[in-house]
Amino acid sequence: DAGVHGKAWYAATCDRKMAEDALYRSNKDGSFLIRKSSGQDLRQPYTLVVFYNRRVYNIPIRFIESTRQYALGREKSGEERFDSVAEIVENHQRTSLVLIDSQNNTKDSTKLKYIVRVS
Repeated sequence: DAGVHGKAWYAATCDRKMAEDALYRSNKDGSFLIRKSSGQDLRQPYTLVVFYNRRVYNIPIRFIESTRQYALGREKSGEERFDSVAEIVENHQRTSLVLIDSQNNTKDSTKLKYIVRVS
């Protein structure tokens, strides 16, 4: 179990556009929520949506079948793996999350600070 149900940061019925609109309205660096991924793929069930520096980042959350764990973004060596999506959120409320802008190839980082609710 990913540990998302009943969590304040989980927007169960929210699509990408609704999530992005809600985060732009919040306009606070470190605002975030988790939504179901658009593709609803078992290997990428959720997306972490983060607002930072007037931008919204959609970061895929992957499910790793072999270890039954979760990880963020594309697969990389030495990546952090977590037993639940809730653990990812708790971890990045304490430690910074690296945000990669694929268009400009720039990196930023922020902690997950403000839970955004989608109305």
